[in-house]
Amino acid sequence: MNILALNVGSSSLKFDVYEARGAEPARLLEGSIDTRGDAQILRYRGKGAWSEHRLHEGDHADALEALMSLQSIAAPDAVAHRVVHGGPWLREHCVIDAQVLSRIEAAANFAPLHVPPALAWIRRAARAFPHASQVACFDTAFHHPLPELSRVLPVPRELLAKGVERFGFHGLSCESILRQLDGAVPERLVIAHLGSGASVTAVQDGRSVDTSMGLTPTGGIIMGTRPGDLDPGVMLFLLRQGHCTPDQLEDLLEHRSGLRGISGFSADVRELAEASDHPSAALALAQFARSVAKGVAAMAVIMGGIDALVFTGGIGEHHAPTREHVMTLLHPCFPSLASHVLPSQENLMMARHAVALLA
Repeated sequence: MNILALNVGSSSLKFDVYEARGAEPARLLEGSIDTRGDAQILRYRGKGAWSEHRLHEGDHADALEALMSLQSIAAPDAVAHRVVHGGPWLREHCVIDAQVLSRIEAAANFAPLHVPPALAWIRRAARAFPHASQVACFDTAFHHPLPELSRVLPVPRELLAKGVERFGFHGLSCESILRQLDGAVPERLVIAHLGSGASVTAVQDGRSVDTSMGLTPTGGIIMGTRPGDLDPGVMLFLLRQGHCTPDQLEDLLEHRSGLRGISGFSADVRELAEASDHPSAALALAQFARSVAKGVAAMAVIMGGIDALVFTGGIGEHHAPTREHVMTLLHPCFPSLASHVLPSQENLMMARHAVALLA
């Protein structure tokens, strides 16, 4: 079985092709499509070095089909899609049929900036690979069911019936961390997924018991362009005073806040670290590290302590100064806390789920 895993982000599509002959899929091809602006670049690697190819607008699926042919890889038997939010209707990874597709469409109201791109790729993949099964892997599935203490938000109880609750995200990343730890999962583990999107999750006895993101991927700790938890009064003030429309507020919360908002110029921790003459850059990095440390420390209250902390995600894996800053902040309260750095293997987890669902 050949499996194409498609992981759609806000500025890129990451993809892998796996061959599954047993329980563990083997990667044949990896790559990404940078979808920012007009210069959309396809980067890929099979067994050799990385290559690049400039794409014309709208030919993404055709490019993937041609790339697989170029690499002498058979058309996929399954396409696994990362879907950030399944709403209250879709709680487990599943094969996509007409009913599932309609429920994913309905879930776009919960994550309007994340679900529609995934839907677009589900349709593109169905056209490009009509004989392949389509599989949806939900970022919320790992956290279901959360304990009531974590799941229920402090709003009127009747809103639960409308789907207003804590869902949690980065679930595929968390699953991959537990898989890598295998039989050595600590009883009280905190996973800090730090990237453009960032979250902190408490895992007790192998299950998610609390997580920083809530109804949407906008809440929790500070992120690249998202503010994390924010006084609701700020948003009411902006709307009441006419400083922005609802659409402009959404753009502010999704694209102009977080590290970019604090620094005034960048959401990239590498650029911020290099801007030593920019006081707001240092402030952004300091606030980010403190936000992560506060999130980790809060999970100690939930679990009665912490046995280990895992850093993952683009920042968590590759930016040592941020990790060191977080650990320095945590040291007075957790002087013997063990930390680890592990890669987020979301696409591999998606391939595994596809194998299990289609076996």
